[in-house]
Amino acid sequence: MRREVILIIVSVFVGFAFVSLAQARKPRTIANGNWGGQHIQMSVTHGVAQIEYDCGNGTITGPLKIDSRGRFELRGVHNVEHGGPVRSDEEQKGEPAKYTGWTDGKTMKLTVSLLNSKTEIGTFELTRGSAGRIFKCR
Repeated sequence: MRREVILIIVSVFVGFAFVSLAQARKPRTIANGNWGGQHIQMSVTHGVAQIEYDCGNGTITGPLKIDSRGRFELRGVHNVEHGGPVRSDEEQKGEPAKYTGWTDGKTMKLTVSLLNSKTEIGTFELTRGSAGRIFKCR
């Protein structure tokens, strides 16, 4: 009887350990959909994030992985925009950027930094399902 109880207890603990390992290894990604906040809009679809700022835009190509605590550090491109008309021969040259932050699936804190110039573009708070509000350069 005592041996059976011990076997049951050990089996339960082993079962919990396997479930925990399976959940820890399960890859998590930033949720698809629209995310928005003050001075930023982000659309996530199939592992790609398209970002619009007041005077710029950016792209992060996936996978958009987050860790078990919701943290992420992703690479992408940031483009600076300017007011006025865009010339037909004007090229949009992107600069490599680092996108770091945290999300719980409903809200996100995102910091954008340019890699070459070590310039921080800013830190933004976004909400999933929000259109956000940007003011494009004029």
